[in-house]
Amino acid sequence: MLSHQVFLQGLGLGASLIMAIGAQNAHVIRTGVRGQHVLPVVATCILVDVVLIALGMAGLGALVESSPFLLGLAQYGGAAFLVWYGLRCFASSARGGAALELGGQRLETLGKALATVLAISLLNPHVYLDTVVLLGAVGGGFAAGQRLSFALGAMTASVLWFSMLGFGARRAAPLLSRPEVWRLIEAFTGSLMLLLAYLLLRST
Repeated sequence: MLSHQVFLQGLGLGASLIMAIGAQNAHVIRTGVRGQHVLPVVATCILVDVVLIALGMAGLGALVESSPFLLGLAQYGGAAFLVWYGLRCFASSARGGAALELGGQRLETLGKALATVLAISLLNPHVYLDTVVLLGAVGGGFAAGQRLSFALGAMTASVLWFSMLGFGARRAAPLLSRPEVWRLIEAFTGSLMLLLAYLLLRST
């Protein structure tokens, strides 16, 4: 049975991790602004996240459940990581950051677009840390019947985020070129991270 509370926790944690500014998000935004191969690029990003989240939940969930030590490590270690990540987002927001560069309207083939997004997604170690390790470990801390709700929440965050970036980027281009917008995104992400760390600790 779907647990709405656990689903929302998965959605919130997934959104916090995926909203962090990086090469993958920047590439999806540039693709949307250019209007080139938007659907295949967005679909590829979502598929990569869904597969990695499923692998993390399937493997680490069973491993964590079998060990009280690993269960505690997942809960407290996950909370510590969320606090660290949240503070890092606040620091980035305070520094001001930099506006996303949206230049370079060069046309590219579908094959090259997909190869680029796969390389950006799969060669980034943070992708595995966020999806397989962190989401898998935190999800493994929930009861067996609640893990699907958590996984679906995290996957839904990927679907919503990449769809919004890819298909909304052209209209949002004037805003996305402003550094203050990214400062607000970083501050929001940091706040959400700290809230989720509190919720994770409260569930122990």
